[in-house]
Amino acid sequence: MNTSEPVITLRGIGKVFQTDEVETHALHDVNLDIHRGEYVSISGPSGCGKTTLLSILGLLDTASSGNYVLNGHDVSALGATARARVRNAEIGFIFQAFNLIGDLTVQENVELPLSFRHDLGAAQRRARAHEALERVGMAHRMRHYPSQLSGGQQQRVAVARALAGRPAILLADEPTGNLDSRNGEAVIAMLDELHKGGATICVVTHDVRYAELAQRKIRLFDGRMVDEETFHRMRREDEQRLDALIGMQGGVAA
Repeated sequence: MNTSEPVITLRGIGKVFQTDEVETHALHDVNLDIHRGEYVSISGPSGCGKTTLLSILGLLDTASSGNYVLNGHDVSALGATARARVRNAEIGFIFQAFNLIGDLTVQENVELPLSFRHDLGAAQRRARAHEALERVGMAHRMRHYPSQLSGGQQQRVAVARALAGRPAILLADEPTGNLDSRNGEAVIAMLDELHKGGATICVVTHDVRYAELAQRKIRLFDGRMVDEETFHRMRREDEQRLDALIGMQGGVAA
């Protein structure tokens, strides 16, 4: 049992998307603790709620029900402005699409989120950006532009940008999704090194290989957290239903 202080505590988290005609339950009664220094993966099939859960964890969206405590503070009912402020200080994001700004240099991209921090002066922002780029092996490219970098290098810069704010947790959304296998493996190896250096990391991925490398593995299925045995049983049942449906359609066509 992990006795360290939780960075994230979710209790009874639910998310419902409503339109005029349809009510979709994306998450059901999710309970989750992520402790300081942990490396956690969240995986599951498409449509299982991974992106919705990550959006709530990252304060990009709010839950329809339940409570969320981040680094000791209840953030469940924060408004958009307060969420943005907490997100900038406490959460480092690593996106699938890198989200670097093309007309800014590598250093400027890493510094940009820090410019919204009133507690940091220009010299501190530059020092933090350089330190973060050193950690990911990209300090020698700090004056380059994103277009001058490979995909793997761009993702390293994105990781440096997430690290520069010294967040309580790094959230990575399919960080290898836009990379070839070699660069994907390099980014995952870098995340592992950051974890060994003390970083708290939560990776959302559909790639079972990368999910298995995490210290703790969370499985989502139809918006619910399930254990390993239940996850594989539900996957088999889903595949059997799909095979039966295809068989019925084939019979009708014949």
